[in-house]
Amino acid sequence: MRFTPFSTTYGTNSSFRKINMDNQLLTLSKIFTERLFRIPDYQRGYAWGEKQLKDFWNDIQQLEQGHNHYTGVLTLESVPHEVFRKWDDDLWIIDAKSYQPYFVVDGQQRLTTAIILIQTILEKIDSGEKLNFTERSDIQRRFIFDSKDDGISRSYLFGYEKDNPSYEYLKTKIFGEISSSDSSEETAYTQNLARAKEFFAERLSELPHQGLESLYKKITQHLLFNIFTISEDVDVCVAFETMNNRGKPLSYLELLKNRLIYLSLKFDADEYERRKLRATINDCWKAIYHNLGRNKSQPLDDDLFLQTHFVTYFGKNIFDHIPDGKEERYERLYRINYSNYLLGDRFVSRNVVADAPAEKRITVSDVYSYVSSLQEAVKTWYKMWNPLDSDFSPEIQLWLDKINRINIPTFRPLILAFLQSEQSEFSRLAFLKAIERHLFILSLMNSRYNFQFDFEISPQSAELAIELTSGKLTPENVIKSISENTSDLTKNHEFIQQIVNRFRSSGFYYWNGIRYFLFEYNLSLQEKSKTERPKIFWPEFSETKSDYISVEHIYPRQARNEYWTSRFKGLSQKQKEALRDSLGNLLPLSKPKNSSLSNNPFPDKVDGPKGSSIGYRYGCYAENEVTKEKEWTPNSILLRGLKLIHFLERRWNIEIGDEKQKKVMLGLDFMK
Repeated sequence: MRFTPFSTTYGTNSSFRKINMDNQLLTLSKIFTERLFRIPDYQRGYAWGEKQLKDFWNDIQQLEQGHNHYTGVLTLESVPHEVFRKWDDDLWIIDAKSYQPYFVVDGQQRLTTAIILIQTILEKIDSGEKLNFTERSDIQRRFIFDSKDDGISRSYLFGYEKDNPSYEYLKTKIFGEISSSDSSEETAYTQNLARAKEFFAERLSELPHQGLESLYKKITQHLLFNIFTISEDVDVCVAFETMNNRGKPLSYLELLKNRLIYLSLKFDADEYERRKLRATINDCWKAIYHNLGRNKSQPLDDDLFLQTHFVTYFGKNIFDHIPDGKEERYERLYRINYSNYLLGDRFVSRNVVADAPAEKRITVSDVYSYVSSLQEAVKTWYKMWNPLDSDFSPEIQLWLDKINRINIPTFRPLILAFLQSEQSEFSRLAFLKAIERHLFILSLMNSRYNFQFDFEISPQSAELAIELTSGKLTPENVIKSISENTSDLTKNHEFIQQIVNRFRSSGFYYWNGIRYFLFEYNLSLQEKSKTERPKIFWPEFSETKSDYISVEHIYPRQARNEYWTSRFKGLSQKQKEALRDSLGNLLPLSKPKNSSLSNNPFPDKVDGPKGSSIGYRYGCYAENEVTKEKEWTPNSILLRGLKLIHFLERRWNIEIGDEKQKKVMLGLDFMK
């Protein structure tokens, strides 16, 4: 993002009338003069990604020597005396050197980024070297940490509160310091810290010493900030929520944490109860961000988790006083925006006061129960999305993995609710198999039946999840409902006809389920071979790369070679296009290959280029099966297509019809 000019940052919002502003523009060097900065617990962690880092770097690179760059506003809150007196590692610098401790209310992303860049520069120079005539150790004392005895004690000038996982990570992984703690918890935020350091390290790798000096001067002397200090009579949590919707917006999950901490201060309860609630909120969000970020290659989305849990936790409240008719319930569910409900209707200060309406009033116990439920749910949520890294049985892992491959998120609330409420292995397995079949059948639908995909959560899933968690339905009832619903679809003649007509007119290549279907077919061939060697891996197979394909047209789109023109002569252009996108002509590839190779004659595709191992002969089981064909003709496409339709019928227990109907579905009813 571009750093916002002061004139457009705040306007005249009355929330800021009790904020003291230092009109003087300060450099980073002056800001770090006799100040100590901490990120408070209501703040989100480090959220900048590559886009924001690139913009920050470009702003510095484009800054001409001797010119200044206005970087925005730092909003600070003086740390209360009773709070900083508990900071054992920092009391000496506060008392002996008169350093003023501050919480960073707004501006932490920019401040954190600047400090990471300074640390990365320091790691590029030797201990005896100087930057702009300043010793490395002096720079470290100015921006990173100071020591009262030049020994092992450390007072970090910028960091997080100690109970934040980012505290240890910043200290050990970013600053490279040794810690007496054995805590090494990682979250989505700590991963962002690591990526920021890697980003700067890459860009500094080729810079000469003179370039490092120039960069250091720009950061410390030519980035200018305004300082706002919030006075004690301003609700800092409210100010934070308002300010931090600029820049990279807060997620609803991040806003919710701040809101709950704010409310924890407003309850008419014992101080011990309020402290315990605040600690529980912090522990919950640590667990949430640990689990959302555990899989570094595929971090989970904040707000999809919050929305899904919202349905399972508050769904009963939403459906109260609503008639039993499905349409009325569905309309009610989608008329309520989950974020508005949580932040605008449920967790608001008017519901904390004693005279709040009974149906809306919330207590310490209400917040505690909700937060505890979130903390438990996120553990299951992680395992749902990463079953192979879970304690589920191998069979449960297998079927969750299949559901993830289908990649239709509409039934996530029901899956979450079922796995949390039902521990029976038998029931879980029956449920997941029913869900997988249902989702696959849904993937065959055309737009007429596709209404559920307009929403991230299907009405059927939401209602079943709500009735399961409220006790209205048993796990067995849920499994029966899904299975019967799927069977009703597959036995519906109109539904089958819609599927047949859809594929006849559009082909199979652009079907969202094509990769999953071909992957499952390859697995069936693997099982027949009685070997455990997979030969094809879903992450590679499902990844989309420019100019590379993982699903190939055996009879190619650009069929200009004589091999193809001679075997497909006498056909109209429309018939050739139907053959190309027909199911029998589509082949999963164990390794994505350059799309230009897909135009080769069939024998060349089988053996691959000389000296390579990318031919069908060296590929997955489905590729190996095709090598048994001596040549590839329209009839080959038809026969393989019929074979694949038979597999579809057996695997998902659905009847498409007789051979004539199957030919229509394949788009090949013009063939004898």
